[in-house]
Amino acid sequence: MFFVFDGVDGAGKSTQLNLFADWLRTRGLDVDCCSDPGTTELGHQMRKLLLGNHAIEIHMRSEMLMFMTARCQLVEQKIRPALAAGKTVVCDRYVFSTVVYQGHAGNLDPDEVWQVNQVATAGLMPDLTFIFDLDVESASQRLGESRDRMESRGSDYFQQVRDGFLEEAKRWPDVTRVIDASGDIESIQATIRQAAEPLLEKRPG
Repeated sequence: MFFVFDGVDGAGKSTQLNLFADWLRTRGLDVDCCSDPGTTELGHQMRKLLLGNHAIEIHMRSEMLMFMTARCQLVEQKIRPALAAGKTVVCDRYVFSTVVYQGHAGNLDPDEVWQVNQVATAGLMPDLTFIFDLDVESASQRLGESRDRMESRGSDYFQQVRDGFLEEAKRWPDVTRVIDASGDIESIQATIRQAAEPLLEKRPG
């Protein structure tokens, strides 16, 4: 099984991911957690360039391809081998992020970004993606003053990010669940587990 936690910055997905992974382990599943970009050595280096506060100019198309490079390495080095070994993978961000941040909000064609994603991942898609939704003002307050390169792009950009996630969720209703991130931690986690339960019940063994 392959689950992804995605959505707007500041929505609390990392906290929920860790709680979800712990819950899966209580059910006897062997769980691998990963981050996109990150986890692999190449992914960590790409993450520094993509999210670090530096003066290097990066065109939006270059940015998209850098995310894809990190994702390709993550899939081939970590995710695909874990799935082949019968493990459950839970990933912090994946393909929807690039379609939304560099496509919808970055003025690249989302359909073209999807095509590049297909090449980068060799078609590997999650069984379910949780898309955390929160209004831009609340998300900004949660982020605080310390922000990375992506988080510093301003409210107009992040409104496009939010709208993009919701639009993509409508396009892919069978493999996404929009999570209202404005609630308390316990109720959000309960919603996530309820959405995952049908897939877990179908899992062989």
